[in-house]
Amino acid sequence: MDFKFTDGQQMLRDVAAQFAENELEPIAAELDLEHRFPRESFEKMVAAGYAGIGVPREYGGSGGGDIEKVIVVEEFAKKCMASSSIISIHLITPHLINKFGTEDQKKKFLPRITSGGGLAAFALTEPGAGTDAGAARTTAILDPETNEYVLNGTKCFISGGGQAEVLTIFALTDPTKGLKGMSAILVEKGTPGFSIGKIEDKMGIAGSETAELIFEDCRVPAENLVGKEGQGFKIAMMALDGARIGAAAQALGIAEGAIDLSVKYMHERVQFGKPIAALQGLQWYIADMATKTEAAKWLVYCSAYRHDAGLPYTKEAAMAKMNAAENARFVTNLALQIHGGYGYMKDYPLERMYRDAKITEIYEGTSEVHKVVIARAVLG
Repeated sequence: MDFKFTDGQQMLRDVAAQFAENELEPIAAELDLEHRFPRESFEKMVAAGYAGIGVPREYGGSGGGDIEKVIVVEEFAKKCMASSSIISIHLITPHLINKFGTEDQKKKFLPRITSGGGLAAFALTEPGAGTDAGAARTTAILDPETNEYVLNGTKCFISGGGQAEVLTIFALTDPTKGLKGMSAILVEKGTPGFSIGKIEDKMGIAGSETAELIFEDCRVPAENLVGKEGQGFKIAMMALDGARIGAAAQALGIAEGAIDLSVKYMHERVQFGKPIAALQGLQWYIADMATKTEAAKWLVYCSAYRHDAGLPYTKEAAMAKMNAAENARFVTNLALQIHGGYGYMKDYPLERMYRDAKITEIYEGTSEVHKVVIARAVLG
């Protein structure tokens, strides 16, 4: 299997790498310190077409597929994990609308969240329903007199939830049916009855805002239902398969960025009269870091390739995400060790990257969940 990039994909990689270096890297430490959503750089991402990757141009998108998404997310993560997370998670909703939405929904919502500058969010998790999505309690009951869904409930840990213009909310349209009664509904910012609760103070990716969403008799037009009633859980799981490829790309990129910093530091740092690159113990660190990251890269691009080719990719996405996430933690840990005391200081990016890497083992499904998914696929 040949993962050689096309000329267009190689150009995209070069441009994305330059964008990350010029626009994202200079503000990465600031975002972490201030816990600030980078509105200015997100607007530049939109202008560059990154917010519409995977969406047809007729709806304001940039075209391309998951390989293009991985390329951009990976390059961004090398320089600023928070910014990489923002664009990766944003793309879940436009991809979901493009795949499951009606023509009217595509025309109404997609231009707004691709070329229009609006951030999108995906809201499945609740205080009592994380990995166990079946424990969800948020309801969306249809009022036949007004033909509106009335939403009540709370969502938590929603990336970009406080900044998003359009949100995909998963709620029970028939609470008696459990998961079979879950549906996907689009909610717009500013809808009466919808408010933002707590903004989380996190260990890492501080520039990617994580919010609580509160619905109190929030009325949404029935035409905002994505797919059919009762299809929400199926839609969520299919969307998460794609989202896991994005999370894997984030993990891949931050590992590659940590290796780049370590190589540079090892050539510059002199101890015992010679660069520490000459020390065999640290050479072995680099060998392990590079080998594991290269293996992770093949898994990530394999899953993206299968997605774009229309082949089954649930197992491959789970493998890629679990492997790349565990590798990101492994690599950033050794990279920090290579930097010694300097790596522990906030003046250097490794301290931030070490914290940022951990989330890749948690969101879009924990590593433990992915092991279950993989085992079931293998065992049949």
